[in-house]
Amino acid sequence: MNLFRSEEHARRWSEFKPYYLENLRPLSFWLERFSSEMMRSRGRADFISWYTAWRLAQARKK
Repeated sequence: MNLFRSEEHARRWSEFKPYYLENLRPLSFWLERFSSEMMRSRGRADFISWYTAWRLAQARKK
């Protein structure tokens, strides 16, 4: 996850490694990734059961 203001700011970090570049993404990318129904439901007490049913429903939609 990119916790830097910009790519150039990340590149100036003293511990920066070139392979980090593949994970540098804009905030909008991470917002979209972690705002899905599955990600928002991870805090549910019945998450494992819910997730199994949710995946079956997703598979049937395809």
